[in-house]
Amino acid sequence: MLAGTALTEKRPSYTARLSDPASMQLSRRAVLKLVSAAASFLTMPTALGDPSPPTLIKRAIPRSGEMLPVIGLGTYIVFDVAPTAPETVELKKVLQLFVEGGGRLVDSSPMYGLAEGTLGTLAQQLGLQRSLFLATKVWTTGRQAGLNQMQASLELMRTKRLDLMQVHNLLDVATHLKSVSQLKREGAVRYIGITHYHSGAYGELEKLLRTREYDFVQFNYSLAERDAEQRLLGVAADSGTAVIANRPFAHGQLFGAVRGKQLPPWAAEFDCRTWAQFFLKYVVSHTAVNCVIPGTGKAQHMSDNLAAGRGRLPDAAMRARMIEHMRSL
Repeated sequence: MLAGTALTEKRPSYTARLSDPASMQLSRRAVLKLVSAAASFLTMPTALGDPSPPTLIKRAIPRSGEMLPVIGLGTYIVFDVAPTAPETVELKKVLQLFVEGGGRLVDSSPMYGLAEGTLGTLAQQLGLQRSLFLATKVWTTGRQAGLNQMQASLELMRTKRLDLMQVHNLLDVATHLKSVSQLKREGAVRYIGITHYHSGAYGELEKLLRTREYDFVQFNYSLAERDAEQRLLGVAADSGTAVIANRPFAHGQLFGAVRGKQLPPWAAEFDCRTWAQFFLKYVVSHTAVNCVIPGTGKAQHMSDNLAAGRGRLPDAAMRARMIEHMRSL
């Protein structure tokens, strides 16, 4: 079985720390409560009126100009539960917070077990279908098998049109390109994409991007997995291909690297309050990235992730500083 592209990330409770060296070390939950309280205070009514809530940064899809928020949501593992499972109570909160916070793109796959069906059911129950940019994948071989699988995805996700259909891990990509292109002409799919999850596929991804036949490309990119910076991100930009970044926490590796470490004080210079925001802001600060898709089944983590798409982003000098800081740990 191939590895997934939108891995949910392990977040130990100690990963989010305030940067005040004199403060006691706090758990992620405690920090999130403090951040939430501070945000509530900052948005309280004043004599000058209610300030507008901060909005998510958006970037244009090169082929259409459509604006897409930089923070998305992955469904691997966390949404692989029955629509009636106890976990869906929290998943509903996650989806509601995601949309209320300005998020749109949710990424799934037939490979993710029950995820497509659970996502579709919960989104319909919450009345959120029209608010979401629904992305999924075809992951099989053969023309008819692919068409059957894509039709099943439409039904499971409770929609007549998918925003993005991607060929998962480049499996039988030439065959599925023709089929997805047909669905796009018929109006069942809006955008076409390809995906992979490790750098060993970058050569093939680069070759396919240069054909300019794909609207989106999805691949791994994080502070721990930076190979895409060498060529792939540049090729995506040059070919006018929108980028979705998966594995932004390197499957939990980054949280392990900062275990017991405080967030550096200079992170405040780009409106960063937690380690999760530190990692996500690095990814979305690359201008070729349109959206990053951390997976989570916890409402608190969803709020934390969304905060990474607001405020200032690190510039080139700060990105270099972030890299050196991680190397020093």
